[in-house]
Amino acid sequence: MTKSTNDHKLLPTGHERIDHMEMRGIVKQFPGVLAVNHVDFDVRAGEVHALLGENGAGKSTLMKILYGLYHPNEGEIFLDGERTSIKSPSGAIARGIGMIHQHFMLVPSLTVAENVALGLKSTRAPLLDLDVVSARIRELTKTYGLQVDPDTPVWQLAVGERQRVEILKALYRGAALLILDEPTAVLTPQEVNDLFGTLRQMVSDGHALIFISHKLHEVLAISHRVTVLRDGRLVGSVPTAEATKASLARMMVGREVLLTYDIKAQQAGDSRLKLEGVRAASDRGTEALRGINLEVRAGEILGLAGVSGNGQRELAEVIFGLRPATAGSVLLDGQNVAGKAPDVLNKLGLSYIPEERMTDGVIEDFTVAENLMLQEHGQRPYAYNIFLNSRAVGHRCAELIRSFSIRTPTQETPIKSLSGGNIQKLVLARELARKPSVLIAAQPTRGVDIGATEYIHQRLLEQRAKGTATLLISEDLDEILALADRIAVIYEGEIVGVVSRAEADVETLGLMMAGVHRQAAG
Repeated sequence: MTKSTNDHKLLPTGHERIDHMEMRGIVKQFPGVLAVNHVDFDVRAGEVHALLGENGAGKSTLMKILYGLYHPNEGEIFLDGERTSIKSPSGAIARGIGMIHQHFMLVPSLTVAENVALGLKSTRAPLLDLDVVSARIRELTKTYGLQVDPDTPVWQLAVGERQRVEILKALYRGAALLILDEPTAVLTPQEVNDLFGTLRQMVSDGHALIFISHKLHEVLAISHRVTVLRDGRLVGSVPTAEATKASLARMMVGREVLLTYDIKAQQAGDSRLKLEGVRAASDRGTEALRGINLEVRAGEILGLAGVSGNGQRELAEVIFGLRPATAGSVLLDGQNVAGKAPDVLNKLGLSYIPEERMTDGVIEDFTVAENLMLQEHGQRPYAYNIFLNSRAVGHRCAELIRSFSIRTPTQETPIKSLSGGNIQKLVLARELARKPSVLIAAQPTRGVDIGATEYIHQRLLEQRAKGTATLLISEDLDEILALADRIAVIYEGEIVGVVSRAEADVETLGLMMAGVHRQAAG
């Protein structure tokens, strides 16, 4: 790419601007899978172009091709009309293309400046030039409103601040085109607003941004154009001003999708799950739960909102007997079950949809049938003494596969061959088939596409109608607001407030999630 000396081609950072990036006829094939099928995509300086699609639609593959992580089988990439070949991330960075990954690529023990300088040559080699790096970081923070101290160790930063460091890394390296992969997944609403302010400033200064997200309201709020992929193919591109949540969801799935639910009012029943003064340690030995008090009643969904890492995982594990409580009581229908084993809790009517489905929800090397029968394989009529009743097992699995719309070639298909949404449906089928009185659903739609999300939400609402007491643990505030009767917010291992859905609003919940605002539990 030829360097321009025209001032209008330079960004405020002094780096060359990319006026137009175009991908033409991109094809990427893996063994047995056509991941990207003749896709065209482009982005211009001064715009946010959103890329939407269900899991497996080809979004990440397409962007990894642009960033040099994958090489296309067919197709071409043009930068400002000139064909270019991008063979590695370093090649992409050299051409002004940066990528912010969903999972941050930072070294916690190093400072902000050290993370930004990592991998770059020093101007005073073999000596470090961190003073030069820090000065440049301060210039960038002023230009783009990315408030962060270059001398602070990354482990001391909040999640939103760590993301700013990732953006600073890309800007420092001269990114004129920035790919943002699910950039808001772990942010509070206020941090999302701050991020969008930064993105708008970057767009105003002439950067080109590609925004990948599954949150339709954010796509509508920040983008200028939206392109939708489905099954590796381009469905279409539309100006954001002409799009709605419903129209984008329809493009993604190929049918109408329920985005809001008509939830019938019903009186909550007796207390089914009650936590009193629960404390527990994290895996590192620090206190993860600091006196948790919560109550979930029959026929209600209690949503637990919070930014990742504030004790949600430890809370779910304590309730289900996977982590010891150091203090307090866990009452299941009035009986203190703290410390009891999961199989005992299953028999008492407690079901658990774990946060990490592949490690805690299924056994990867087992078949669909084996995973469906994990908790019942030793019970009649599925077993007689030490022998399995294959016919009864087959009938049971066929019934669950049909009832929960699990898409699998056969019952004997290895579970790892299924999509994330179908694996989650299997876990849901196994846990709900036992007709639980209490359900712990931890991140039940994380990583699943919009169609599977709609299905899972409907099943949770069915459980509510049947009288199940459900604790819904989710970092997705839209999900919480759509389903929960009451919303509790956890921050640094404490419940900082409980509000009804009617009283809840995004701003208040966001402040509670950041620990700024506390509200009396209700």
